[in-house]
Amino acid sequence: MNVPPESAVRGKGRDVETMTATIERITANTIAPAVRTTREAETTRQKAARYVFAGLRIALGWVFLWAFLDKMFGLGHETAAKNAWINGGSPTKGFLAFGTKGPLEGFYHGIAGATWADWMFMTGLAAIGVALILGIGMRVAAVAGGLLLVMMWTAVLPPANNPFMDDHLIYAGLLAGLALVGAGNTLGLGRAWAKLPIVQRLPWLK
Repeated sequence: MNVPPESAVRGKGRDVETMTATIERITANTIAPAVRTTREAETTRQKAARYVFAGLRIALGWVFLWAFLDKMFGLGHETAAKNAWINGGSPTKGFLAFGTKGPLEGFYHGIAGATWADWMFMTGLAAIGVALILGIGMRVAAVAGGLLLVMMWTAVLPPANNPFMDDHLIYAGLLAGLALVGAGNTLGLGRAWAKLPIVQRLPWLK
């Protein structure tokens, strides 16, 4: 049996090493950049999505907070100064007494102008608005805000422009989505809030 000389074996080994190095360079120059580009694109999309949801969170928070401020001080946009809560007006009486319709009309007429209803409504508007703008207590804000919005939806059935769907249900769904994606962590205090001892003990406060 003929045994190849040692130099020939070394030569073939070098050929294999050269071929392996060439394949690695080709891989690094073609596949790796493609992978990096994909990852960079995903990171960019994720970052954009975070800021979009943060913007929606702040905008929706302002919707709640503005309603509170207008009804509290009678800023003249929807509530006249004479009907402001601080001037003795009721933030629930006008709408619940004259603006409701549908199967729950009688129920809402019965609580229109009640002190407890006024306090619950105004406290809810203020707390939900502040929580959304600051990005804290998103889970609680989503539940409380969703409940308030669904109640407002049931106050006028069917809606004026659709057999069943209106903006109250859309906002309620958006609130749930904002809580699920952790929208308070971007342009908000969500991360700092989550580190508080009481929030760590009671995760539903996140």
